[in-house]
Amino acid sequence: MPPFVSIIVPCYNEEATIRHLLEALSAQTYARDLMEVVISDGLSTDHTLEVIAAFQQECPDLQVLVEKNPARTIPSGLNQAIRLARGEVLIRMDAHSMPIPEYIEGCVAALEAGKGDNVGGVWDIRPGAATWVAESISIAAAHPLGVGDAMYRLKAQAGAVDTVPFGSFRRSLIEKIGPFDETLLTNEDYEFNTRIRHAGGVVWLEPSIRSVYFARPTLSQLAKQYWRYGFWKWRMLRRYPSTLRWRQALPPLFVLILAVLFVLSLGIGIARILLFIQVLTYLTVLGLVGLISAIEKQKPYLLVGLPLSIATMHLAWGAGFLWSILAGLFSKNG
Repeated sequence: MPPFVSIIVPCYNEEATIRHLLEALSAQTYARDLMEVVISDGLSTDHTLEVIAAFQQECPDLQVLVEKNPARTIPSGLNQAIRLARGEVLIRMDAHSMPIPEYIEGCVAALEAGKGDNVGGVWDIRPGAATWVAESISIAAAHPLGVGDAMYRLKAQAGAVDTVPFGSFRRSLIEKIGPFDETLLTNEDYEFNTRIRHAGGVVWLEPSIRSVYFARPTLSQLAKQYWRYGFWKWRMLRRYPSTLRWRQALPPLFVLILAVLFVLSLGIGIARILLFIQVLTYLTVLGLVGLISAIEKQKPYLLVGLPLSIATMHLAWGAGFLWSILAGLFSKNG
């Protein structure tokens, strides 16, 4: 008998995409009577709940449970959904994602084949809006210069990895290593997967398991997202320093050197020269990346949009990381 599956979804103000997720889940090849959707809503202030309610009326045979999450954080939402879920297999999804029809079937098959303790797939990143900026951001979010060696965003091969998005795992894993860490407001997936690996488990990337991920639609939202990533990455690294990867160290190092050279350049001539060289080199690399992408994809706006998006990711992530270090130095709980 195939296992009962619970799709757990933390959610807050996702009226633009929650319908896409629910429709994708209703189109799954997995038996409808062996699955449920548990949404933990962080007190949304838009029309998210109305969109969900309308879907429930139109598709009553897909079990959808919605519960308020007063804590309003992603890890607390995940843990609340897990407590409410009835499934033997739990699959974590986001409200701005859209899994392919075979997603649940593929996750269950990989788990039953013993490929990993937490199994996830590859992102097909799409724009969060119909604008040239949103299109540029979606391309930057899947570009090696933007995300380094994060294989779930790139062309990946099956195998053991550090982390996966939208992982699937058995409930017994929670009983073994504990729930998501609610003190980390971001990076909760990476921390969860780190505990799996430290406990001797395997985090498995299966490229045939795919989902659409809608990137942030504006540069300001992208900056806020990557600031959070950087800020909470440092908090996680304090516990697990061995998990630091080169792609994570470069942005804060770049921002630190940039800031130091800027301050020194106010009174030291050689610092002004070094600052000029650093900025010019960085802009040249970004410009070449934008030019190559604009030619390859025949989208001229990428000449400007891609450099802007990648720079936003680097600067926000690096600044958030460094600010987290500074905040920790002056806070007893930092």
